[in-house]
Amino acid sequence: GYPEYFAKVLNAANWIGIKVEFDGEALDLSKCKVNEFRRELNMQEGYLDRSFTATMVSGKKVKVNARRFCSIVDDEIGAIRYAITPLDFSGTLSITPYVDVDVVNEDSNYDEKFWVEVDKKVKRRSGYVLAETKKTEFQVCTGMKFTIFQESEEADFNSFRIQKEKYVGCTVDMPCEEGQEVVVYKYAANVSSLNYEKEVLMGKCKEAVKRAFDKGFDQLIEEQAEAWKSKWEEADIRIEGDVAAQQGIRFNIFQLYQTYTGEDERLNIGPKGFTGEKYGGSTYWDTEAYCLPFYLATADQHVSRNLLVYRYRHLQKAIENAEKLGFKDGAALYPMVTMNGEECHNEWEITFEEIHRNGAIAFAIYDYVRYTGEKEYLVDHGLEVLIGIARFWAQRVHFSERRGMYVMHGVTGPNEYENNVNNNWYTNYIARWCLQYAMEALEYVEANAPEKYEELEERIKFYKHTETKNWKEIAENFYLPYDAELDIFVQHDGFLDKALLTTADLDKSDRPLNQNWSWDRILRSVFIKQADVLQGLYLFESDFDKEAIRRNFDFYEPRTVHESSLSPCVHVILASKLGKEEKAYEMYLRTARLDLDDYNNDTEDGCHTTSMAGTWMAFVKGFGGMRVHDDMAGFSPFIPRKWKSYAFKVRFRGSYLEVKVDQQKTIIENHSNKALTIKVYNEEKPLPAASSIEVAH
Repeated sequence: GYPEYFAKVLNAANWIGIKVEFDGEALDLSKCKVNEFRRELNMQEGYLDRSFTATMVSGKKVKVNARRFCSIVDDEIGAIRYAITPLDFSGTLSITPYVDVDVVNEDSNYDEKFWVEVDKKVKRRSGYVLAETKKTEFQVCTGMKFTIFQESEEADFNSFRIQKEKYVGCTVDMPCEEGQEVVVYKYAANVSSLNYEKEVLMGKCKEAVKRAFDKGFDQLIEEQAEAWKSKWEEADIRIEGDVAAQQGIRFNIFQLYQTYTGEDERLNIGPKGFTGEKYGGSTYWDTEAYCLPFYLATADQHVSRNLLVYRYRHLQKAIENAEKLGFKDGAALYPMVTMNGEECHNEWEITFEEIHRNGAIAFAIYDYVRYTGEKEYLVDHGLEVLIGIARFWAQRVHFSERRGMYVMHGVTGPNEYENNVNNNWYTNYIARWCLQYAMEALEYVEANAPEKYEELEERIKFYKHTETKNWKEIAENFYLPYDAELDIFVQHDGFLDKALLTTADLDKSDRPLNQNWSWDRILRSVFIKQADVLQGLYLFESDFDKEAIRRNFDFYEPRTVHESSLSPCVHVILASKLGKEEKAYEMYLRTARLDLDDYNNDTEDGCHTTSMAGTWMAFVKGFGGMRVHDDMAGFSPFIPRKWKSYAFKVRFRGSYLEVKVDQQKTIIENHSNKALTIKVYNEEKPLPAASSIEVAH
């Protein structure tokens, strides 16, 4: 059952490269004295500025101002404006824009490279390299075209054309004068065989580069700013009175939007997005559990739907994955880590045992239908996935004669600081729920789309009477660990036999545990990496009264080290519900500024992109108290004492709502032409089109 291969996203060609020399001396910051270095990310308009003044080894002083961006309007292109000014000398300036496909991944063995050159072209001001991956023969063509301005006039130049393996460049030599700015405009494109036949890739790349070149930098960046303006108008969260919190949430929203557009159902969201190589760019259950709610409320409905369709397209692979582990009859186990639906993670305690991921995929279907009201998804795709997952759970449990109940042994829950445990409460609970929801969904599809139901029943050989009878028997007799004395749900069998320390007992030098303790010590300890029981209470909070949630929160949170980026947001939501305002605010800052402040000492691996969606959840579901029940959106906001006010916007079933909260009141505005009824602090209130309601605190 071990994966046959490990897949990862390869680093793409370096398209931003511009080599600069003065009188034969390279501008190399590693050898220069650098002053006034500044790098600024403009999240409002979507570009990166980089500026510095450098004193070269020869004593020459140079000033550089660069601006670059990848377009969200035309996702195949990018552009750079690179301005160079000699400050205290005149001489010969050599400029070499280039494309370099001779790149490596940081975790490559022995600096192994994965790109093989197929073809290349270079002309006076343009160049293209067509390359493919060694094993999968996936092809990408990267191209560039540039122009140079001097004294605000386009320069007339000839270039020396450079061709090396997997590399093309064009060197331009020109005189430069002290204090005179020279500006290079470079336009580039990446075009892949994911979208075009290989035979036309270079031609399509040339077309993309020409689109960018013909528009010019100013028009491209104006379009970029307009596109980002539109996104911020829909999804911005405004906080008055806390600059750190404001910067954190906007940084996270920006990263989410530039990572995933939702226009291609074949694509998903890696835990690091495109900011780092850790986790290989693969898909995890993070997408369903954390990213889906963000896109449901901030983007067109097809964006979140495509995240679900991605998993539907992988259903057959999930069935094959389960078969490798001995399951049968259409049981589906979705992979922990995947590119194409096949499992590509080889740690047995994760791959074979962290099976709660199946529950996240089923819950995402429920969450989508609950939020959008679009039950047609169940008919077209959802039910088939739910049946496959239910079949898996029905085979994964066994009946305990001693307990007289169904149990599940040998699992790893969300808390990855424990492996191979029996009866993880969260896994058991979500497995039971999956069985129940699958039965509910099939009743709906059978009643409302009988022809499609019959076709599905025949195609997947589904025997409703016998299979649902078994599911019902299991669901009604599923063991869920509980301790009567503490009146809490027990994380797994034997958990309460541990030394029940809290994080207050840890020395500062112990943190983070995964960088300071051996794994046997971590696994034996009581300390929890991320929400486990509390993950279940968050997902299924309507199943429990507030006091049950409080008892479990008060027991488990003090033992949680939050060394997964996915942890703080869940605790914000529960702490907010329980009125624990200080804890909610503390955890919010941790999730919002996790990467900016490098809380876990691992930002060098890249941003925690999927958990950035958790920051949005923490804000909207935590502080904003947003829930959807009975086809109705509800809000129960509170505001931290340190803030003056905050505001956020959400889409909901064709309506566009804005929630504004200050220390005295909550205002909810309906920016659409559709009337609806909402709940505010659990009280139903009509909200006519283009109107607002105000509730005093």
